Amino acid sequence: MEYKLQATSPGSEARAGVITTDHGEIQTPIFMPVGTLGSVKGVHTREIRDDIKAQIILGNTYHLYLRPGIEILEKAGGLHKFNGWERPILTDSGGFQVFSLSSNRKLKEEGAYFRSHIDGSKHLFTPEGVVDIQRSIGADIMMALDECAPGTADYDYAKQSLGLTHRWLKRGWDRFNATEGKYGYRQTFFPIVQGCVYPDLRRESAKFVSDLGAEGNAIGGLAVGEPTEQMYDMIEVVNEILPKDKPRYLMGVGTPANILEAIDRGVDMMDCVMPTRNGRNGMIFTRNGIMNMRNKKWEDDFSPLDEGGAAWVDEVYSRAYVRHLFISSELLAMQIASIHNLAFYLWLVGEARKHIIAGDFKAWKTEMVQRVTQRL
Repeated sequence: MEYKLQATSPGSEARAGVITTDHGEIQTPIFMPVGTLGSVKGVHTREIRDDIKAQIILGNTYHLYLRPGIEILEKAGGLHKFNGWERPILTDSGGFQVFSLSSNRKLKEEGAYFRSHIDGSKHLFTPEGVVDIQRSIGADIMMALDECAPGTADYDYAKQSLGLTHRWLKRGWDRFNATEGKYGYRQTFFPIVQGCVYPDLRRESAKFVSDLGAEGNAIGGLAVGEPTEQMYDMIEVVNEILPKDKPRYLMGVGTPANILEAIDRGVDMMDCVMPTRNGRNGMIFTRNGIMNMRNKKWEDDFSPLDEGGAAWVDEVYSRAYVRHLFISSELLAMQIASIHNLAFYLWLVGEARKHIIAGDFKAWKTEMVQRVTQRL
């Protein structure tokens, strides 16, 4: 993987760049739709590519390991062949999913023991094993196994957790460098900065991660219960240390405003289930604010869903019709909302990129944050 920094914007840490992988280029800043099980819920691959214009999607090691299983993925020739997506794929290590199973997992030095949420079967994720699984999945970018401490964790727990994460990271990094991909193209490995909301731990982790010299780095353990302003503070602390010539991936974030604020602080890559999950529940994000499509106020509003929006569904379907679909529990409602929200998120980061290159990102961001946070 290669990264080229192309532009910065005055008064901001925002950056525009390009990541080159063997499955294509990614123009940053970028939002990555989440395809946990190899599928972005309710959206066809063609729509992700042509309508939403996604440049990279995510898969999840925990879920793909359990279903369909590594043997099937290897027989298919990797996830790209299995789901028909020809552009880059990033896989989360599954650590966050394992650690969310608080009553069904145990953390040991050797790794994370857990029970499947599907059938209760016992499994072990080690730092080395997670690398091997992601080699079999065939992700262009794979993540290190880490422990994601709660945002409300006390200092002692966060410090102990960080030590385990760093020891696991070294083992995963060694395994990555001792192995090769299975499908004839290059893969890369991102370590993850942890440290909860404690600046000294975040600095320690950012230094440890930077010293590895990986081709890109991730920031984890944010948007997990801590106040938003603390999340922004931790991004600033970490990005003071992470190398400027490598892409920075903020994991699991977030709202349109979160994304703009993260870009302002030097983040290049983001992902979140919010556009699809919230969309399936009737929340529509637009450049002028947020709509709850179940509200009666849209019952006889025959204007476009989002006039001038980024997706074809915005002009084809009225607000009244989409509300009708949600009230009637029609599956089409969830599909329309998912396509719209994802296209909006990709439009938003694309506009951010344009304004970074133009040099007026800061003023544009300030206005956009006010617009995208209001309720319509």
